[in-house]
Amino acid sequence: RCGKAGAGLAGGRGRGRALCARGGAARMKAEGAVSTSSPAAVVVESSGKAAAAMSGATDLLRYLAEKKELVEVALEESVRSNMKETNKICESMAYSLMAGGKRVRPILVLAACEMFGGIEERAMPTAVAVEMIHTMSLIHDDLPAMDNDDFRRGKPTNHVKFGEDIAILAGDALLARSFEHVAKHTRGVSAERVLKVIELLGESVGPEGLAGGQVMDLECEGNPNVTLDQLSWIHKMKTAALLRVAVACGAIIGGADEEDVARVSEFADKIGLAFQIADDVLDVTQTTEQLGKTAGKDLEVNKATYPRLMGLEKSRDEAQRLIDEAKACLAPYGDRNATLLSLADFIIARSN
Repeated sequence: RCGKAGAGLAGGRGRGRALCARGGAARMKAEGAVSTSSPAAVVVESSGKAAAAMSGATDLLRYLAEKKELVEVALEESVRSNMKETNKICESMAYSLMAGGKRVRPILVLAACEMFGGIEERAMPTAVAVEMIHTMSLIHDDLPAMDNDDFRRGKPTNHVKFGEDIAILAGDALLARSFEHVAKHTRGVSAERVLKVIELLGESVGPEGLAGGQVMDLECEGNPNVTLDQLSWIHKMKTAALLRVAVACGAIIGGADEEDVARVSEFADKIGLAFQIADDVLDVTQTTEQLGKTAGKDLEVNKATYPRLMGLEKSRDEAQRLIDEAKACLAPYGDRNATLLSLADFIIARSN
């Protein structure tokens, strides 16, 4: 499963070899060994879990804030204009790239790299590249020929601000710059690993990535007979593709071997689908002001969504099931997986 993501890597450090299912089962067995036979024990255990959860949430928020600040600086530097002739295109690129957001994807790159012993500076160019690709996809998704949206992150969309022509070119430029940025600025990582990162970035936006997923999404729009399998394929290629490439590339830069990359890729596929389910739920439960983008847009165009096919409560249950399975994939890494596990919880607990 996901073996292609790690193909050709050499020199990775050997780590736990248990399969995801075995890791999850072992962890469940260990957790089940705790005795809660008395009421007092139940109270103590519950209090302890609550305190640990609060502490973990605080640690994650601190981690997200610290990493986001570093990512923002790197993003801003990556789209500066070096000559007056490029001011307009760089302004359009920066308008969307610096429009805010949680920066989940670049932070996943950094967290995955760190889990395998890598350092932030080596992963930052790839983190920037992933966010550039994500921003490109948002600019293009918002175009009248695609989702036709005028509102993104509380601001007019790029084509509303700059016109369709400039918006298309800004997206193209961000995509091209993403590969250039990795090749030009990655230091202290073998050429083989950098090349693999560039390969995976390219794959994530191709026919078996964002582009293929978007085509299927457009073809299914307004179709009342879309199946759950079709919907899952769309979002595995769209939403999950960028989360998968984020953790896979971060792991590669950090020194992961092929099995490690396959395991974290499976983790990301599952949290990617959970992320999309959470997004679909928010679209029908939150307001435009809360979301920072047009709420209820999917309903207007009769788009296939998880709540439409499964119902609201079953969608929430499915998101939680995917998160639980994703966590099991990282069980062999012990305490090193704490940040990625917390990020998985954050994905379905968010409110926008």
